[in-house]
Amino acid sequence: MPPSLNRRGLGLGLLGLSVAGCAQQPVPAVAQRGAAFLPDFADLADRVLPAVVNIAVTSEQSGEMPQELRGTPYERLFRNRRRQEVAGAGSGFIVDPAGFVVSNNHVVGNATRVVVALQDGTELPARIVALDEATDLALLKVESRTPLPSVPWGNSAAMRVGNWVLAAGNPFRLGGTVTVGIVSARGRDIGVGPFDDFIQTDAAVNPGNSGGPLFNTAGEVIGINTAIYSPTGAYAGISFATPSDIARPVIDALMHGGRVERGWLGVSVRDQAAQEGNAPGRGVLVAGVERGSPAARAGLKLGDTVLAINGERVDSSRILVRAVAAVAPGQTVRVTLLRDGRPQEIAVQAGRRPATAGAGAGAGRIE
Repeated sequence: MPPSLNRRGLGLGLLGLSVAGCAQQPVPAVAQRGAAFLPDFADLADRVLPAVVNIAVTSEQSGEMPQELRGTPYERLFRNRRRQEVAGAGSGFIVDPAGFVVSNNHVVGNATRVVVALQDGTELPARIVALDEATDLALLKVESRTPLPSVPWGNSAAMRVGNWVLAAGNPFRLGGTVTVGIVSARGRDIGVGPFDDFIQTDAAVNPGNSGGPLFNTAGEVIGINTAIYSPTGAYAGISFATPSDIARPVIDALMHGGRVERGWLGVSVRDQAAQEGNAPGRGVLVAGVERGSPAARAGLKLGDTVLAINGERVDSSRILVRAVAAVAPGQTVRVTLLRDGRPQEIAVQAGRRPATAGAGAGAGRIE
């Protein structure tokens, strides 16, 4: 048999067709059993997509001003002439039938105009209710004569590496799109904010997906697609989503009060691994105490090792930052520490976390 006919016969056989002169091979039993366990996401997509929205953003952007014009009478003229409208796009999802929409701060933060498009093509102007830069979250509001479809929050802490997830959004401004993958890792710190604790997934996420939901197989939002790791700017197999357990209390606070109040001590802290060059040990080293801060007034000192916050064991600076931020300003924080080899407990009245307080990747964090 000529080689070309052999290839044709092989191809048809793989498609499960029988032709004269080709023996039909039975599908291996293992493959049959495996196929029965492959999920079908069609029903899930039908259920959740009506609550997923595309977001069109218009913002003003000024060109770079030449240094020689700064401080001259031509500065204002240059700014006025160079100001131009820039269009952007992202994603979001409706969490309340009254029209509250969740997205990313980096999608709408500089917008002068925001339009939300529903899956049926309806376009609704949106107003920005509130933003939270620390977690890169945004809350929008649209008005509708009828209740809008919404999706519920899920428990991100229950997600395990290997669990199926579905991402939905507006990649490359193509419109409503779903992709699937699994949870690749949890607790990722990628150095973009003080509360980094991302879910990593291999569901395809691209520019325009930002702010869109990451669903579990029950149709619950367990993450908000926020960032990708890519040498090209497009999907390269690694995507990051803000866990719902971080996003939900922030969105609830923005919905009911317009801002997030977080506790603050006024110390810089360093993981033990960064000091010793070994695997992380128990406790976090106090590398600095801000003058006049709640920590300074309570007597925390440089060189103290924080072992626990309100009884919660502290093994990393990330844990400490999140534990303190969860305390309302004005409340007392019980800090268990090690000083001169002896454990002790200090009560600190938490202050209000400044908007400028941030975190650095690796060596230290400001809390």
